[in-house]
Amino acid sequence: MNNISFKQYRAIDLFIWLIILSVFESVTVTAAARWFPDELYTLSQTVAVLCIVMMRWGGYAVFHAVTGGVFFCLVQGASAEQFAVYCVGNCLALAAMALCRAVGKEKIRSGFCWTILFVAVAFCGAQLGRWLVSLAFGVTFGSVATFFLADSLSLVYAVVVVLISRKVDGLFEDQKSYLIRTEAERRKENL
Repeated sequence: MNNISFKQYRAIDLFIWLIILSVFESVTVTAAARWFPDELYTLSQTVAVLCIVMMRWGGYAVFHAVTGGVFFCLVQGASAEQFAVYCVGNCLALAAMALCRAVGKEKIRSGFCWTILFVAVAFCGAQLGRWLVSLAFGVTFGSVATFFLADSLSLVYAVVVVLISRKVDGLFEDQKSYLIRTEAERRKENL
């Protein structure tokens, strides 16, 4: 980190996560459409990546919420309405940041139940957001159950991915805190 500024580090990290999300979302949606075209369930990487990016950078995850929706819709050949539903609706997943403010990122990062709650709030926020946007386009009130059930596999996936990411040092951690911690550890080793 000696050769780049914190802002440059953040921009690079956010860009890398955008690429990861774009590639994996595209591959997953394409594979599901090709191999399981008749299944009602979908699998999306968006909530898993959003949770990791929210933990790392907070509100900057909004870019990833929109990007996840864009690539999900692009691969499926979605209508303009579907783009709005997924891109705008995904942004409500950032409601999970209220939990960060309420209990702190460290408690969410280190506590098993808090981590699961964080992911569940993000998932439910995205589902609620999509449903609310779809209501504006005239979708029926009961469609919230359809959204939730069709994407429930993504919740399980997100929980597993985020729980695993907690095991990798610095991956599911506020990056400012991570950099301060690792710098202090380096200085201690050099003494």
